Amino acid sequence: MQKFDIEALEAKIGYSFSDRAFLEEALTHSSYANELKAKKQTVQCNERLEFLGDSVLSVVVSEYLFDRFATLPEGDLTQTRAMLVQSASLASYSREIGLGDYLYLGHGEEKNNGRERQSTLENAFEALVAAIYLDAGENGFEAVRRFVLPIIKRFLADNSEKSKRIDAKTELQQLIQQAEGDFLEYIVVGESGPDHKKEFEVVARLNSNVIGRGKGRSKREAEQNAAKEALILFGTLE
Repeated sequence: MQKFDIEALEAKIGYSFSDRAFLEEALTHSSYANELKAKKQTVQCNERLEFLGDSVLSVVVSEYLFDRFATLPEGDLTQTRAMLVQSASLASYSREIGLGDYLYLGHGEEKNNGRERQSTLENAFEALVAAIYLDAGENGFEAVRRFVLPIIKRFLADNSEKSKRIDAKTELQQLIQQAEGDFLEYIVVGESGPDHKKEFEVVARLNSNVIGRGKGRSKREAEQNAAKEALILFGTLE
């Protein structure tokens, strides 16, 4: 297995592992595990940890938002959580701690800029959350909170204006309605990933013209991202 400065990563995330096997698994991409498998070596990739980390992260973020924004209605809390745990956001958290530099990747994935691939970074962050949760045992949620919440708080502060405008579909619809006869629709053009973690690709189409394209872990998130791209096209969103 490749060797990285694991202690440097632990310093970045503010957590030292009792059992570094959890961390090694979290950093192992399926492409690397498959290469070793071809050489008759068995290494567990991070996909199972990713599955668990997705749920743990959702609980921690939901709990924080519930306590922090005591007057927000359920719909606004749901939208804010969706913004915080969407693929692009999770990838940005990974970049903040330089997680891509520590991933075990197969040669093909390495050559294809896998360390910067959004889906790879997103999945690795979720796997890291699960690794911390499992390693900390009965203090799992508290350990995850100490790691995740400072990142979440910085992200909210940096994106405060964006969070106020999170419902891009409504904003785009209002913009389109200013011209009579225009018809806006969202069409799913792609679907990938396992059942527990689908990724959808949606286009926003105005009459017969594609004005935005977005991906997301739900059709709603993909539609929102397509609407945001359309708003950027129209110059109403940076």
